[in-house]
Amino acid sequence: MADDKVFKALSDANRRKIINLLKKKEMTAGEIAENFHISKPTISEHLKILKNADLIESERDGQFITYFLNTSVLEDFVSYMINIFGKKESKNE
Repeated sequence: MADDKVFKALSDANRRKIINLLKKKEMTAGEIAENFHISKPTISEHLKILKNADLIESERDGQFITYFLNTSVLEDFVSYMINIFGKKESKNE
């Protein structure tokens, strides 16, 4: 699961902010863009990278596309990180 695409997607502060916004509620690209001082095409590129890493999903409703978190991938990533950094081995083992 925790491949390079996920790490790349989460390496950018704007993409982490998008994840935090979507943690609160589903949003359209326009709603997401209202929280940034960057162009809408740049927001679209960030959304594309997050989708490519399977961190978010989207659903079309007429002309609007709503974005939401893919919680299973996020849970897998958190579990992966805990396994790497959460276990401290004692020197006696």
